Amino acid sequence: MTQRLDDLAAFALVAKERSFTRAGAKLGVSASALSQTIKGLEARLGLRLLARTTRSVAPTEAGERLVDIVAEGFDAGVRLGEQVAKDMIALRIGPDLRMAVVGSPAYFAARPRPLTPQDLTEHNCINMRLPTYGGLFAWEFEKDGREVKVRVDGQLVVNTIRQRLDGALQGLGLAYMPQDVAAPHLASGELVRVLEDWCEPFSGYHLYYPSRRHASPAFSKLAEALRWRGG
Repeated sequence: MTQRLDDLAAFALVAKERSFTRAGAKLGVSASALSQTIKGLEARLGLRLLARTTRSVAPTEAGERLVDIVAEGFDAGVRLGEQVAKDMIALRIGPDLRMAVVGSPAYFAARPRPLTPQDLTEHNCINMRLPTYGGLFAWEFEKDGREVKVRVDGQLVVNTIRQRLDGALQGLGLAYMPQDVAAPHLASGELVRVLEDWCEPFSGYHLYYPSRRHASPAFSKLAEALRWRGG
């Protein structure tokens, strides 16, 4: 499921930048690798999403409808369930999510483990700057109905999950990432989890669109491909 969402996000960025090179630079991958990702997405959906020439790349008619965002007067968008407006139709496309704060055993060898989110201000944390967000992302926590956001500090700022994971594995600081990404490394002992009781599950990703919208065949095909079926 994570891969499908990553592929959709990659397509949206290529469509916005009109360039595999520029989009790849923002995602931290090569243009050729990104092109293969989009080709795989097109093959799974049975749709041609991008019109490619030797000098440019642009969304096809179907592609323009996959990247449209309701807030900008377009067809649909992807948000966490709790962020979807009540007057929208929401289609679940992923399971509930849970975040994790992790660090390497080497990192904790010389530092105490944080016991509360506020303790993170005393740690070297790997900050996130998301391409669609702009500023540094605040780490969000919840426990017993109490929500806390912490602006962390550290020597490293990245914009992909892979970079966060690599930084944590190398002992460069604490990282905040989806639990399923960290799980194999927690099981192997390469990473140690902290603040688990402050990381409660939350509603996963949903495709949302206006109730008045008449679905085109391309949109219906996309929705069916993304629909979460559990498991």
